[in-house]
Amino acid sequence: MKLCVFQGTFNPIHNAHLKMAKYAADNFEFDKILFIPAYKPPHKNYDGNLSIHRLNMVRLAAADNPKFDVSDIEYKSENPSYTYLTILKLQELFPIEGKINFIIGTDAFLKIESWYESKKLKNSVDFIVFVRENKINDIKFEELREKGYQFTFANMDFCDISSTRIRENIKKGLDTRTLLPEKVRGYIKENGLYK
Repeated sequence: MKLCVFQGTFNPIHNAHLKMAKYAADNFEFDKILFIPAYKPPHKNYDGNLSIHRLNMVRLAAADNPKFDVSDIEYKSENPSYTYLTILKLQELFPIEGKINFIIGTDAFLKIESWYESKKLKNSVDFIVFVRENKINDIKFEELREKGYQFTFANMDFCDISSTRIRENIKKGLDTRTLLPEKVRGYIKENGLYK
């Protein structure tokens, strides 16, 4: 199986996330794009009450694409959601062909060396890097390549949507129709999230 992982807080999952996953599905020969919501994101403050809602929203958003799947693997552990440990578990669970591919934005990828067991992680995954800003630091990326991080840049236009902005818009009562999948908007409204 050729597997591509999309791990994140997804607080909430939005249209840019889905566009990135669809790009990976359409442009690479993956059997599956596996969304893995982080239960306890180690690099972020998180609201434990939102954890199950974040998972439910990802399930709703991913349901319409047959190549998309969702894993609750990080919800089955009480520990922080370290990517390296998750990748090890996936290697045990799936008959994976080659390395696991990993969707990541330029902002997170530039901090990859600060991640838990980053040196071991780079031997287990190939990264698909999506540009999250208008200018990128080519020198820094080349340094990462020289250190053994294998990556490909996704040739997709920058999509300026962030979960932070969506949460702020919801608090202010602003329209989020162009930012969120309809099922996710309905779920947020029904459960009174981000008020």
